[in-house]
Amino acid sequence: QVQLVESGGGSVQAGGSLRLSCTASRNIFSFNIMGWYRQAPGNQRELVATITKGAITNYADSVKGRLSISRNIVKNTLYLQMNTLKPEDTAVYYCNADDILTGFWGQGTQVTVSS
Repeated sequence: QVQLVESGGGSVQAGGSLRLSCTASRNIFSFNIMGWYRQAPGNQRELVATITKGAITNYADSVKGRLSISRNIVKNTLYLQMNTLKPEDTAVYYCNADDILTGFWGQGTQVTVSS
């Protein structure tokens, strides 16, 4: 069983920055794709950003130019750099990793942006 552990969430004011981390219990290069998703109260979970094994990235339109996904294969860690945060970015952020058989989720980390 793969463990994904997120960290780095917190409370910031609008315009601020946070960096989320997701550390996996195995080599992240074994996953076909990894990503960040978020879920605000009353809303469905939505894609924020993904990165493939080949380092191709994809972003939701609402976060393009403000959030950036990256990874450190040596540290088995996925990152989400979040700049110019807005109140509508408030949500629980989840790390996801998919291999050829199944997908894995972290426990989530809360991000709260106040105006």
